Amino acid sequence: MDYKYLLDLALILLSTKLLGLVTRKFKMPQVVGALLAGIILGPACLGIIDNTNFIKALSEIGVIVLMFSAGMESDIHQLKKAGKASFIIAALGVVVPLVVGFAVAGVFNDPSVIQTDLDANRFLQNVFIGVILTATSVSITVETLKEMGKLNSQVGITILGAAVIDDILGIIALTIITSLADPSVAVGIVLLKIVGFFAFAVGVGFVTYILFKKWSDRHIDDHRRFVVMAFVICLLMSFCAEEWFGVADITGAFIAGLILSNTSHAKYMASRFETLSYTLLSPIFFASVGLSVVLTDMSMMIVVFALVLLGVAIITKIVGCGIGARLSGFNNRESLQIGCGMVSRGEVALIVANKGAAVGLMSPLLFGPVVIVVVVTTILSPILLKLSFGKKKKKDGGENGEPALSPPKPAGGTQEQ
Repeated sequence: MDYKYLLDLALILLSTKLLGLVTRKFKMPQVVGALLAGIILGPACLGIIDNTNFIKALSEIGVIVLMFSAGMESDIHQLKKAGKASFIIAALGVVVPLVVGFAVAGVFNDPSVIQTDLDANRFLQNVFIGVILTATSVSITVETLKEMGKLNSQVGITILGAAVIDDILGIIALTIITSLADPSVAVGIVLLKIVGFFAFAVGVGFVTYILFKKWSDRHIDDHRRFVVMAFVICLLMSFCAEEWFGVADITGAFIAGLILSNTSHAKYMASRFETLSYTLLSPIFFASVGLSVVLTDMSMMIVVFALVLLGVAIITKIVGCGIGARLSGFNNRESLQIGCGMVSRGEVALIVANKGAAVGLMSPLLFGPVVIVVVVTTILSPILLKLSFGKKKKKDGGENGEPALSPPKPAGGTQEQ
């Protein structure tokens, strides 16, 4: 048996912590350091660690736990109030990148500019580039908001709600465009599955909440059982979302967290998951994003396309979501914060690109630009988010944000240094 994975984990945990502290010294979120650690250790730089299936699996569990914790720490009543605003923000955050991305692809995806050698309809290829830009990976934004103590602010709640809706709209867009290229995909069935998932989430969520509450009240003396059972619920909801309904597993995890957020033991369970997250799972997840960076040889024109696509990816999310926020009653500063919080594409864009490649809509030549967009937006998003909030005020109503890769303060005591 090869035990190198133990060394890999040790290097990831050490490097993410050290670089996290370095970036914190420069007033940047620590997740930026964790992302840089993955890039430095991975194939893009030193090549010490490969993004193995083991690391990928752990990182997937890491993002599931991260979104589950975010759900447990969210106020479901505030999410309901932000529902209309979140929908408007998500809708414009999908439409604007889709339209502008399609236009940019139309300029570059031409035989006289970039020859991709794909047989698929070029119009569909261009639309698909726009679909990739609609993706949003809110997991890193969640960690940054937690670090700043803004996760339960009005802006934080709205970003969470918009991200969930954005995920659904992105799935619909992806399904429609792939179905036009692949006759085996039925749009109607996929849309029906999405509706079915939310019906399933409401029904199962209500029953789960009642049963969990009754069970926990009978076993009040052993809180550790609550954490185990909560994790089971999280994993089952994640599995059902992805496997049965085609919805992202992190959406299922977030909804599982919401189901348990109103129980009397939510804060205790969230603190235990926070410990699991900062100790192992979060560093591995953030580092794995950097480890996935493998840039092939790119021509000058593809490099230019990558830079233009990157600019479009950043600007369209800020503008689209920002306009949606302004239409929903947020002021200019809050609208900018929401837009910055939706910039990161993360692993979601890579998943979308892979699905497009499977049906002949994504050329291997264009994977380099997509990877650049993913990495840079993932690193920039927490930086832009922190800059948009500016210097933290002392009157934050007790919202003390914890460092992204540092342990939470224990109840009733002082955090060890």
